[in-house]
Amino acid sequence: MAKTSVKARQRKREQMVDHFAAKREALKKAGDWKALDELPRNGSKVRLKNRCQLTGRPKGYVRYFGISRVALRDMALNGKIPGLKKASW
Repeated sequence: MAKTSVKARQRKREQMVDHFAAKREALKKAGDWKALDELPRNGSKVRLKNRCQLTGRPKGYVRYFGISRVALRDMALNGKIPGLKKASW
């Protein structure tokens, strides 16, 4: 489980990316690099990291579900994800 501050920082970055997305795109098309440099750095999409929505874990992220492999396995074993079950042969 990630620290609460790390999860909050990630949420703040996601909000900033959403807020500045249109402005950044317009400045890029116009080629105004000086104005683009003056925008907040956390408003850039490359600053985001894929993190588990439940635990905040940065590693083992499963993009299709938006959670980490650990949380995915736990939810699958508890039957919380329909149609997903642990393989055995």
